[in-house]
Amino acid sequence: MKAEALAYCAAWAALAFAGWHLSGLGAGLLLSVGLFLIVMPTSALVLSRSGNFNLERGVRWGILALAALALASYVDAAV
Repeated sequence: MKAEALAYCAAWAALAFAGWHLSGLGAGLLLSVGLFLIVMPTSALVLSRSGNFNLERGVRWGILALAALALASYVDAAV
């Protein structure tokens, strides 16, 4: 469980760094702070309604994957 949490934090930080490196400071901040404002309430909502930690974990990773896809699409469109 701790290894998964560490991997998630590392992936989130890597995504924010990639956003900063590829698209500038605004993208990096959006991927760090902006995702925080989306992930935390969503996690709380899923846990409070279902109590299912596996579902919450899947939702968190799904949001991170969608953010990575959005960054890749943005970078591809900007080139």
